Amino acid sequence: METWGAALFGDPCRECGFDWSVASEQAIGWVSKMPAEFAAVGAGSSGREAGSGWSVAEYISHVADNLRQWSERVQAARLDGQLEVAGYDPDELAVARGYPTIPLAAALWSLELSAQAWVAVLGAAHQEGIELRHAARGLQRASDIARNNAHDAYHHLWDVRRILGIG
Repeated sequence: METWGAALFGDPCRECGFDWSVASEQAIGWVSKMPAEFAAVGAGSSGREAGSGWSVAEYISHVADNLRQWSERVQAARLDGQLEVAGYDPDELAVARGYPTIPLAAALWSLELSAQAWVAVLGAAHQEGIELRHAARGLQRASDIARNNAHDAYHHLWDVRRILGIG
């Protein structure tokens, strides 16, 4: 099994401070606010500013894609009983999608749409007790997915703040 979540990042996360004991309802609430958070932090930015990794717009594109991927996976379980999911390489997806060419405004638009869908799907899946079987991580309950995805968004908001020099 692949090490993931608090076991990989620490509790709280060693870098961003994310507290893994957060209730899934709270994690879902945080994700609902992420588009506005990223827009506020990125205001006045070109989106091309970068640290040692992705640029601001690339991080936002990744968060949007990650939320979209997971909402689609969870919705497949809800609508069709498809419980098996595989991993994906976010760096390969970034290349395939051409992250460097995505403008900040388009990345923020994509994040808004992805977050709305994710919040609706994960909120319902949590109530329904949906559980997926991840090829590398094993059992992933809706509450686990909510926390994992909230951490991804929270962590990358921290990355963007760091890139832009915002405390």
